[in-house]
Amino acid sequence: MKQNIPKLTIIFLLLLSIMIITLPNASAQVAGTERRYVRTGSLQTYFTSYGSERAWNNVYYEGLIWPADYFKQDNAVITRAWMAAKDFTDAAGQPWEVFGTGISLGYVDLSLYPMQLKQIAKFAPPVVLVDGSNVTAPYTGDVDEVDQTQVADRVVLDVVNTSLGLTMTRRMLFFTQQYHDNYYITEYTFENTGNVDYDDDIELNKPLKGVRVGWGIRYACGREGGEKIGDGQVWGKHTWVTKRGEDYPLHATEKITEANPIVQWIRCGFSWAGQTTVNSYDNIGAPLLVAPGRLTGPQFAGIAILHVDKSGTDKSDDPNQPAVLGWHAGDTYPSVGNLQQTDLPKMIQLYEMLSGIPYTGLGGTNRMDEVYMATNPDPVTVHNDGGGTNVWICYGPFDLEPGQSVRVVEVQAISGLSRPMCEVVGKNWLEQKSPYTLPDGSTTTNKDTYKNSWFYTGKDSIMETFGRAKRNFDLGYEIPQPPLPPALFNVESGGDRISLSWSLSESESDPGFAGYEVYRAVGKTDTVFDKIATVPPGTNSYNDTQASRGFSYYYYLCAVNDGSNNTTGEANPVGALRSGRFYTRTTEPAYLRRKAGVSLKDIRVVPNPYNIKARGLQYLGEPDKITFLDIPARCRIRIFTERGDLIQTIEHTNGSGDESWNSVTSSRQVVVSGIYIAHFEVIEDYKDPETNELLYKKGESAIRKFVIIR
Repeated sequence: MKQNIPKLTIIFLLLLSIMIITLPNASAQVAGTERRYVRTGSLQTYFTSYGSERAWNNVYYEGLIWPADYFKQDNAVITRAWMAAKDFTDAAGQPWEVFGTGISLGYVDLSLYPMQLKQIAKFAPPVVLVDGSNVTAPYTGDVDEVDQTQVADRVVLDVVNTSLGLTMTRRMLFFTQQYHDNYYITEYTFENTGNVDYDDDIELNKPLKGVRVGWGIRYACGREGGEKIGDGQVWGKHTWVTKRGEDYPLHATEKITEANPIVQWIRCGFSWAGQTTVNSYDNIGAPLLVAPGRLTGPQFAGIAILHVDKSGTDKSDDPNQPAVLGWHAGDTYPSVGNLQQTDLPKMIQLYEMLSGIPYTGLGGTNRMDEVYMATNPDPVTVHNDGGGTNVWICYGPFDLEPGQSVRVVEVQAISGLSRPMCEVVGKNWLEQKSPYTLPDGSTTTNKDTYKNSWFYTGKDSIMETFGRAKRNFDLGYEIPQPPLPPALFNVESGGDRISLSWSLSESESDPGFAGYEVYRAVGKTDTVFDKIATVPPGTNSYNDTQASRGFSYYYYLCAVNDGSNNTTGEANPVGALRSGRFYTRTTEPAYLRRKAGVSLKDIRVVPNPYNIKARGLQYLGEPDKITFLDIPARCRIRIFTERGDLIQTIEHTNGSGDESWNSVTSSRQVVVSGIYIAHFEVIEDYKDPETNELLYKKGESAIRKFVIIR
């Protein structure tokens, strides 16, 4: 069934698209605090203008969210980055045996000069409406430009001049094709421009000698799991680091195929959360210790190297780079101070660290886990650095004449067990449902062996992800593309159905376009969405008549093809491809609305009494929900304690006959057990829509008592 999209909505959509497309380019100088967020795939994160990211936002460690379908899945902690050169003379004529700088916010305007930060979209972001509310409005500032010719769904471009005269350009590419949406590829270019500040003047015109760049990356693996493990894991205190690709030069010319998608020769390092001595139980995977049980920390996070130029003139890949790949104690590193001559000894130590000498000996280029885990279950006991362990990667040395550059290409990825498997494994572990089936099909009676065997399949998962990213890069990013999502997705609550409508995808005319899939979640967005409908091309509406009254519903819509453009298996498994689910995902609920009550005497409170022990039988996903049914179309609901204290006021203005309350007071406190009074005051005359009979007048009121047992 086709349904016309309201003209006003179409006009709004077109105006929004024009605004995005015509936004001016980023200025020639940007603030060091400027950020751009990418929220398109299962891995979502942000980037800062100065060339590196510190995740702490004064509340929690934010960024590298995977899987982004669920709350508290941040994995970022910090990327400590540096660059240095030898025999350097600065713009003031001061010679340096070694000159180095950190790449962090503290060096902005001292040695870092952010010039550009912008996000470029392949198409204008879709608009998502729920009952007239534009739920995508808060994110309109994400995109600066639209470029329909680019292959990646999103590109973030970051340009930073430095006091070395070495300009760093980062180009981050994100894809939403379902097999490539849990990583992003960063193309670094380090060019000897000689520009040491914000203006266009060139201050230096000499070769840069022995240039080295490097970083240490620490992961939380992830925020929810870190909180459950405790003892500092939220900042990565107990992360292990391992590596692969020691024999990469022997395999550099080989291609990864779908027949053998997981190879161990990719140059990479990755992390996961280890055991802390504080916990008396096996905390690998961060299992919930209360029903229903779930692994809350399944993430394996890391970086693989896809390409490193041999030199400023030889752009072929150097199989012997990076110069350093391993692990390093998290908060143990040489500070280069304020870049004064007195900081030279630290700069020399920095250059040594970028050359592969661990600072104070706390690091290595081996597989940390395989060397130490058997005797040191807690990785902190290896180096005694409470900051945790970083993946340690350094490149160089490079000699660059003026105008020459080198390119480094990395992929940052996160993978691990899916949420459904985390629930199954965690539940079985908690309930001790022996015997347990292991990933290889064998069985065990040891619950920790079972849990950990499934958890460590994440190593294969991240290696498979790295392999897909490498295939993407080797193909020049020409991976099979999914159809474009609809530019508008509209969800409207109704009395007997929830109505979904959308604009037709621009990919409708593409060969192999197969239609649309509708997905739905009940009670909350932080859960698995189930496919509830598949509709053919040319269809732009769907009525969800299976929704139940009293529950909240969330949706997303995917355009899908038949897989005829994805048959070779060069980049990923063959088959149908779907547009990214996060483009149309709703973040506000839709409901089945009741007709407005016709009499104040019909008002009901459900459930009454509310008993916390029965909350699993009441409103799925909304355990503290209480509803007021058959209420006036427009009324003010005041909730009082038995002694008359006003604890919450709800303005009901949507014209329906139902309203909900989450058992929270106006001061954000969950209510305690007791008797409560709801006062309903009509705020507008209401007439029967069919007979025009006046049913109740403004100012009329009713009272209902209800009981809460907590």
